[in-house]
Amino acid sequence: MQLLFFHQNFPGQYRHLAVAMARRKGTKVIGLGQTETPSLPGITQLRYKPPEPGKTTPHPYLVRTEGHIRHGQAAARAALELRRKGFRPDIICAHPGWGEGLFLKDVFPEAKMILYWEYFFRSKGGDIGFDPPGRAISLDEAARTRVQNTIQLIQLDAADWGISPTRWQWSRYPEWARSRISVIHEGIDTAIASPRGQASFTLPDGRTLTPEDEVTSFVARNLEPYRGFPQFMRALPSFQKLRPKAQVVVVGGDGVSYGRAPAEGGSWREVMLRELDGRLDLSRIHFVGRVPYAQLLNLFRLTRAHLYLTYPFVLSWSMLDAMACGAAILGSATAPVQEVIQDGINGRLVDFFQPDAIAEALAGMLANPEAQAPLKAAARRHVETHYDLHGICLPRQIALLDAIAAGQPAPDFQG
Repeated sequence: MQLLFFHQNFPGQYRHLAVAMARRKGTKVIGLGQTETPSLPGITQLRYKPPEPGKTTPHPYLVRTEGHIRHGQAAARAALELRRKGFRPDIICAHPGWGEGLFLKDVFPEAKMILYWEYFFRSKGGDIGFDPPGRAISLDEAARTRVQNTIQLIQLDAADWGISPTRWQWSRYPEWARSRISVIHEGIDTAIASPRGQASFTLPDGRTLTPEDEVTSFVARNLEPYRGFPQFMRALPSFQKLRPKAQVVVVGGDGVSYGRAPAEGGSWREVMLRELDGRLDLSRIHFVGRVPYAQLLNLFRLTRAHLYLTYPFVLSWSMLDAMACGAAILGSATAPVQEVIQDGINGRLVDFFQPDAIAEALAGMLANPEAQAPLKAAARRHVETHYDLHGICLPRQIALLDAIAAGQPAPDFQG
């Protein structure tokens, strides 16, 4: 079997699947992406050039769409070069978010194409119009959101099958498309993300936090509104009064992964520090930027309460990693989190828009760590039961690829 993985930031969501397939005897795997990443065993990793920007200004609704078409063209040219060299994939796996899967079936019409369906944009029930609550959506915003799905809809037609990581993300897609999408998470390696291991965290100033410290954690790729960073920050003044010894560790960059940068410029961290100037004890709040995965797991083993907030949007891997490490989770009562966390069973839920309630819930968890023990154990079990990489997710991914390659019906993983 020959497989072609396309992802702008390869391996992306295919890190485990691509390596597992490459280990199989008689299987050739090529990974195509734009960014330089560490080599993976058994995989031929190639790079293609990002597209040149257009010379004319498109309609505002079409700015992103035009960029995706150019990415699709660049991906198709790279695929065409592989075809000229004799490569004929049996399966193509690609992330459609940047348009890379647009024209791959035109280059390899004989290949089966399985796309990673991460999120379908709608003007109701998701991230659009969520914050602030009750905000009216203009016709212009609704129209722009509808057009935003153009590239996904084209690729939905071209794809033979698809994968969505969670049932809620799957539910965002049109009903007619969901019958050709399996729900399979990328998986959490619970042997690595485990309560067993180092439970300490070294701060940038060299000081080490240990289990004796009252540590609370907040983690996001970037500190921004989509991941509830403003609400978290607004909870801190009350939280610090309630827990005067608590140490808060904040992991995340100052860029923007989703949504928009602050209108006034700078980062959201700078915006919130200005808003809360004089109300925070900054000696107990540690902004550590992004950290290596092993260090992140150490933090999850150490923290007495991990706060995870998100818009109704894509669920972060970090929350599942924290659960696998046996952390006590306080999550926002939003759809992606509620799919995983049952309040009082394997974590606690709180209103996304209530900073005082967030502060009180966090303080309560720190004040009574014994009461969190059953929740922490249940959180670990839930990840082992539903998201374990080697026991559940990877075998399902491989079984799906084998079935589609053989022209057989996809296994039923919806339940």
